[in-house]
Amino acid sequence: MSGGKEPEKPRPITLKMRLLAGTISTLARTISASVRLTVQGRMEMEAVVKAHHGAIFVSWHGRSILAAREMFGKGYIALVSLSRDGDIQTLNFQNFGFTVVRGSTGRGGVRATREILDRLNDGGILAFTPDGPRGPSHKVQPGVIYFAQKSGKPIIPIGISASPRWSLSTWDSYQIPKPFARAAWLYGEPLFIAKDEDQEAACLRVEEAINALESKAEAMVSS
Repeated sequence: MSGGKEPEKPRPITLKMRLLAGTISTLARTISASVRLTVQGRMEMEAVVKAHHGAIFVSWHGRSILAAREMFGKGYIALVSLSRDGDIQTLNFQNFGFTVVRGSTGRGGVRATREILDRLNDGGILAFTPDGPRGPSHKVQPGVIYFAQKSGKPIIPIGISASPRWSLSTWDSYQIPKPFARAAWLYGEPLFIAKDEDQEAACLRVEEAINALESKAEAMVSS
C-alpha cells in the first residue's frame, strides 16, 4: 500500500537476550513444577472453549508465573508490546509454547488487534492480563472488553494464588511461589460481553470475577 508507514523492523535478537530469556524461562518452569498445584474448573472450561470455538482467559499480571505450568505448550495467544522489555517477554512466551502477537496501544496496535481477532475467530485462545502491562494493579482495562465484544468469545476469569511466596516490589506486587509451595488455579464461569454493553460496567464485572476467584484461591492455599 502506498502512502502508509513502513512496518517497524524488529530489533535483532542477541545472544545476551536469548540467554536471559532462557534463564528466566528455566527458573519459572522449575519453580512452577515444584509447587503442589490444585486446579479447579478445567473440565468446565474445556467444555466452554469447545462450545464457543475459542475463549479469552484473564488473570492478574502479578500472578502469572504459574502459566509456565498450566498453560505450557498449548499455543495460547499472548499480546506483547513492541518495547525492548517486550523482546525478552516474547522469547519467554515462545519458550512456554505461546503464540505471540506484538503490539500495544501506542505502537502496532491496529495490526495486533486485527491479528488477535482473526486468531480468536479461528478458534484460538487469548491469554490476557487485563491490568497489564503497567497497571494499575487489579484494574481491568477496556482492551479485553473490546476483544470480547468484537469476537463474541466468552471471557473466562482465572484466580491464582500460592503460599508461601515472595512478593516483589513492582507495580503489580509480582508473586513468586517458593519451592514446594501450595498453589491454586481456579477457572471461573464464562462471562459474555454484549456488543452494546457499557465498557466500564463490563470491566467492573470482569474485575469482580477475577478478584472473587483470587480470594477463593488465597483461602485454599492459606488454610
